[in-house]
Amino acid sequence: MRSITTLDIQYAHRFYGFRGEAQYLHGHTGVLTLEVEDSIEPGVNMVFPCNEIQKTAWAVLKNFDHALVLREDDPLLPAILDVYEKQGIKNGAPNNVMKGEAFKTELCTAYPDCRLVVTKETMTVEGMIKMVYELLKDKLNIAKITFTSGVNAASCEFETKNDIARCPLCGIALNDKGVCPKCGYKKQ
Repeated sequence: MRSITTLDIQYAHRFYGFRGEAQYLHGHTGVLTLEVEDSIEPGVNMVFPCNEIQKTAWAVLKNFDHALVLREDDPLLPAILDVYEKQGIKNGAPNNVMKGEAFKTELCTAYPDCRLVVTKETMTVEGMIKMVYELLKDKLNIAKITFTSGVNAASCEFETKNDIARCPLCGIALNDKGVCPKCGYKKQ
C-alpha cells in the first residue's frame, strides 16, 4: 500500500543552450508528489504519516524552494555569485531562514546560504525527479515520484527495497538507535 503526499516548490531556472523561451531566466511553481510504499503499520493503521513524509522530504528539498537552479556550466552562475558577493548575501543574510542542510550528490549541490542549487543536468521535470530520488532514496521507500511544473509533468516509478523500521505508536521511521524521534518509543 502507498501513502501519498505533495509539496509545492517555487524556483527559478533556465535551460542553458536551449533554443526557445526556456533559455531565459524564469520562475515556476512546481508540485512534487511522493508515493511511499510499505506495509501498513498495525499500531497506527497507515503506511507512513503523510505529514512525516513531508517533514522528511522538506528537510532536504527546502533548498530548492525560492532558489535559483542553474546548470554548473551556465555562464550566468559566476555572474550571479559575483552580484551576491557585492550585495553581501553570498554567505547568507539575516532574513534567509528558510534553508536546509547543504548537500552534494552526483546530480546537484545545494548552497543554502545563497539560495542556489547547481545541477549537472538541465533542471527539467525529469531532472528534478532524478535529483529528488537521489536525495531521498535512503530515507523513504519511494515507489513513485511525479513532478509538475507549469504545463510540464513527468513521473517515474521505483522498486522499493528499504527495510525501514517504524514506530508502532506513530508510524514514523526509527533512528539508528531504534528510537522514535517523535514519541520516544524504543524498539525492543
